[in-house]
Amino acid sequence: MTPRPWLHGFLDLCLLAMLRDQPDYGYGLAQRLAAAGVADIPGGTLYPALLRLEQQGLASPSWAPSGSGPRRKYYAITPAGLDTLNAQAEEWRGFRDGVDSLIGERVG
Repeated sequence: MTPRPWLHGFLDLCLLAMLRDQPDYGYGLAQRLAAAGVADIPGGTLYPALLRLEQQGLASPSWAPSGSGPRRKYYAITPAGLDTLNAQAEEWRGFRDGVDSLIGERVG
């Protein structure tokens, strides 16, 4: 699992990448992050990040019925969110490559 201090630096990037693939709701996103081996994200970290993406116009919310309980707030990536994702992904690759060169491990 990824240490939490590192996670805060790239949580938005991970959320935008998952929303690019499909709209999802908070708990579904948390499950996908855990399944990917990134981290178990507490709600107190996840939901403020989703709200921030919404307020920045990077994700748009919509409500949908749930098969088991109350309605769910789904998030979808916006065109601005896709632009941000592409820019941040490029920055991430450069950062990752720099760290890999420092610690002596190459990806790929």
